[in-house]
Amino acid sequence: MEKILADGERLPASWPVAGTTGYDALRHVDGLFTDPAGFGELLGQYRRFAAPQTDRGGQWEATVRRAAYKVLTHELATETDRLVRVADRLCATSPEPALRDRAPWALRTALQELLVRMEVYRPYESVDAASVVTEEAAAEARLAFVVPEEAGAVDVVRDLVLGRYGDGPAQLEFRTRFAQTSSALRAKSVEDTAFYRYVPLLSATEVGGNPGGPALSPEEFHAYCARVQRDWPVTGTVASTHDTKRSADVRAALHVLAECPDRWADVLAEVTRTGEGVPDAQLAWAAWQTVFGLGPASGALERVQGALLKHVREAGLYTSWTEQEPPYEEAVARFVAAGPCGAPGERVAAFRDSLGPHIRANVLGMALVQLTMPGVPDVYQGTEAEYRALVDPDNRRAVGFPPEESGGTSGEKSAVTRVALGLRARRPDAFGDTATYMALPAQGPAAAHCLSFARSGEVVTAVTRLSLRLAQAGGWQDTRLPLPPGRWADVLEPGRAFTGHARVEELFERLPVALLERVGE
Repeated sequence: MEKILADGERLPASWPVAGTTGYDALRHVDGLFTDPAGFGELLGQYRRFAAPQTDRGGQWEATVRRAAYKVLTHELATETDRLVRVADRLCATSPEPALRDRAPWALRTALQELLVRMEVYRPYESVDAASVVTEEAAAEARLAFVVPEEAGAVDVVRDLVLGRYGDGPAQLEFRTRFAQTSSALRAKSVEDTAFYRYVPLLSATEVGGNPGGPALSPEEFHAYCARVQRDWPVTGTVASTHDTKRSADVRAALHVLAECPDRWADVLAEVTRTGEGVPDAQLAWAAWQTVFGLGPASGALERVQGALLKHVREAGLYTSWTEQEPPYEEAVARFVAAGPCGAPGERVAAFRDSLGPHIRANVLGMALVQLTMPGVPDVYQGTEAEYRALVDPDNRRAVGFPPEESGGTSGEKSAVTRVALGLRARRPDAFGDTATYMALPAQGPAAAHCLSFARSGEVVTAVTRLSLRLAQAGGWQDTRLPLPPGRWADVLEPGRAFTGHARVEELFERLPVALLERVGE
């Protein structure tokens, strides 16, 4: 089912579905390839470069909160008004003393303050609503009231949402409309606004993601996969879709920036030294990351200009879809042509080339993990090989299927996709709903850079993560991967086999990933 799970949110076990369409898997794969310490450093560089206001792109939660207030009072004003009317009617006709004598303005304030603090898309009847509309959120909402007695409106609204005042038609209507408004608010304020204002690392601003804390540890990833295999073994997994803000291979390149924040800041200082023609610093930061992520591409100028025009309109800071500012938008187009897609952009292109091996490791690693982790992989049209696309409509262009024989990273990704899917078809028992999942921790000085897991004791996936940090630390050295009992053939490189404690440097001798199949005792 099409369901976006927020961080920490679980799909209710009672739902008669196979799982989600896979954005939660995308979030966990992306988080695995994002350096947590480096992201913090990159965030600091972003704040120094762009100097954003705290609630206009400087701090994630504050940015979301401000965007949510704006959406409630503009785009969703009608829905808010309707909720207030239903709540007011319930209070006016209720025999409950706690509900009577609640002013409409107090109910409106309470509704808004609770809605902007929702951390999931919507509460459901089958879910413990108290874990969604939390007491912590209610306590914060009460602070919006000067007079303590008036703050009781927050408790009234929360109790109505929690169903503590009965299940009559009006109560049911209120809960239903609250859930619908919450869902629309989350989509419009987070995905359609805050994602375009808070931009320290563009690969983190993805559907189902958490831009404020994008990195995940291997332990968190393994825990997620074990839970999926246990509870939702045929859920969907995705890496790119028609709705992703950037395709997986663009995000794979951008992830590397979190491993070299100081070098990225130096490159930006070099290409923006004059500061001429820059409409605003936040836009400039996002624009330079956009061309870095996209890399060499046909029609790059038109595609980047289109993506950034959508970016500034969605952000709504200086122009918007409903109140367009042609002078600003024209300045953005000129800046893109003269800067990121002009001569200065060549410096960013050269920097990207210097990081090629690490981008390659991310592209191949993210692909193999998504194709072999628990769940059913969805391969978006054209993404069998390297596929670099920006936000729609760029990711909805006519499909350009890769040639059967292609070189470089694109050819390697095509081979990984073909072999991994072929193995799934040949060994369905290792991947289906009766399969198992087991983490395989590496051992040695660089163990944190090898992510590995076994499926049903018959298939092993191993990939390199944070490869730039790995290189800076001296490489694999004597890191080893303890394999389960048996003889393991490398299906990506036929002719190679491993047993026991495999040397990781040998395992990743040609490719930064490995896919092993048990072929003997």
